[in-house]
Amino acid sequence: MKDELLNGIIDLHIHAGPSVAKRSVDAIEMMQEAVDAGYRAAVIKDHYFPTMMSATMSQQHFGQDKTKMFGGIVLNNSVGLFNLNAVDAACAMGAKYVCMPTVSSKCHIDGHKGAFLGSGNTSVAETPVCYLKENDDLDPALVDILKYLARKPEVILYTGHGTAAEVDALIHKAAELGIKRILVNHPHFLVHATYEQMASWAKLGAFIELNAGVVKNIATLSEPVDISVVGKIIEAVPFDRLVVDSDFGQKVNGSPVDGLSRFISALMTELHVTEEQIATMTKMNPAWLLGLD
Repeated sequence: MKDELLNGIIDLHIHAGPSVAKRSVDAIEMMQEAVDAGYRAAVIKDHYFPTMMSATMSQQHFGQDKTKMFGGIVLNNSVGLFNLNAVDAACAMGAKYVCMPTVSSKCHIDGHKGAFLGSGNTSVAETPVCYLKENDDLDPALVDILKYLARKPEVILYTGHGTAAEVDALIHKAAELGIKRILVNHPHFLVHATYEQMASWAKLGAFIELNAGVVKNIATLSEPVDISVVGKIIEAVPFDRLVVDSDFGQKVNGSPVDGLSRFISALMTELHVTEEQIATMTKMNPAWLLGLD
């Protein structure tokens, strides 16, 4: 059963090294895990550095035709924040996603109050970023990034670790500009979005992420989310607007494939999600976001 469910799966959120942070797998090791499990695609992410290079080299030298690996860029201080040149270069190298701030986000910094699971050993303090200004306008440099992405329909906008208010403004502006591929990263963790907000974002065309890496008894986390919260999201948001992925790769969490497998098993046994619904959230929806179908 496990092999059948994983065959053809797409994981849009994997933390694979090399990285400043300690990781359980590097890109090549993740490629091998994905191939062995029969994945259709794996998308690797890093808080500090773009991942297109690792993904492309792993794909070319260690991948197979059946399994693809993709990368992208996260707009933290380490890449110059809302750096349009960095985004343009990343897209020219095949980036499949552009992610809003994570470790540089004030929401992330305030929420963790120090080191967090998977944090990197950097020596320069982060300058906290809040991209929603006091007048409720988005940072103009961020708006320029969104206008650029509106001309790159093949690239997914990841919402990152902003507050619910930031993410709300971001999604509304992205929808206004015609951006179609939007993935809301773990709105039930750190972002603290309401179920009503998640439902409204889905109606605007965004996909809501359900990730193994924040769920109690699945991953190691200081304040994990109970799976009942995931159940409430499923009640609020239709399956055709949900994405299930791992968000694994932290050293203490081990294999992303194993973590995703255990999360899927929990969804089926504890929340009674069907195999067809699992396929929608792990295969059909991610494939559309990646432009594979």
